[in-house]
Amino acid sequence: MPNKTLQILKPGVPKAVLIALGAAIWGFASYRIMKMGFIFIERHALHHFVNYLIGIAGFIPFFILVFRKVSLRYIKRIKNLPQRRPCMFAFFDLRAYIMMTFMITMGITFSHWKLIPELYKGTFFISLGLSLLASSVFYIIEGVQFVIQDWKEKHFDS
Repeated sequence: MPNKTLQILKPGVPKAVLIALGAAIWGFASYRIMKMGFIFIERHALHHFVNYLIGIAGFIPFFILVFRKVSLRYIKRIKNLPQRRPCMFAFFDLRAYIMMTFMITMGITFSHWKLIPELYKGTFFISLGLSLLASSVFYIIEGVQFVIQDWKEKHFDS
């Protein structure tokens, strides 16, 4: 009986919505982090353009070596979930939630204790924010392809 109640109360959504939620989370995080990066660079840099270029240059390997692989793994996981309407919080697994909690806690700690100069944090935040933004776009592209493929399977593979 409790399992049936949980199933009724579970906020289940289609997998495409789950992918869209993942894109929205990455996009929101990107906005917040890049906003701080812009503020720190504008406040402390002598040559803003140089810091922005360094941030952009750092984004490329950061996205390719880390975020692209992570995003692909989560998207693949979502697509392969056995439920037709998984829980709306299943866009990440438990390990990802723990990792995000750790990263957010470290970010707050470093900001509070001012261990790293804001200029360096700003440049890093540009790289990180762009990587998150690219991940969000990656989710959107994969989500659109998933919806198209799902539609084709429903309408042409009868």
